[in-house]
Amino acid sequence: MKLEDEIKQSKFRNEYHKLAVNILYTHGWLIAHQSKLFQEYDITSQQYNILRILRGQYPNPATIALLRERMLDKMSDTSRLVERLKDKGLIERKICDEDRRRVDVIITNNGLSLLDKMDEVVGEFEKLFTNLTKSEAKTLNSLLDKMRD
Repeated sequence: MKLEDEIKQSKFRNEYHKLAVNILYTHGWLIAHQSKLFQEYDITSQQYNILRILRGQYPNPATIALLRERMLDKMSDTSRLVERLKDKGLIERKICDEDRRRVDVIITNNGLSLLDKMDEVVGEFEKLFTNLTKSEAKTLNSLLDKMRD
């Protein structure tokens, strides 16, 4: 559906203004769909992002700083997210023996198991993009990368 129909706005200052609104609206639309899919696993998209990072690091631990650096949502409170995942038994957090200021975080077997289950759900999420051809998806990826340059 066209942006104008979705938000009931027919005029924009220019195409750049419309693009900004369209990207923000689409971000919200994607997050809403992702949240709905993740609900049954009692996990947020930010928590999922941390678990994915840790799975990529596994069996090596990651620091809070590394997680913060790699997070998709740079405004997330990484320490708080890590604590919640620890409370759910999905990660372990421990003080590094060599540097007491450093906290090492590693995904648990429960966390790995949850991600394995969620991989199917992520496939469902990716179906939201099937209105685009692979070539269009590649072009859109290139354009978004170019925009951030």
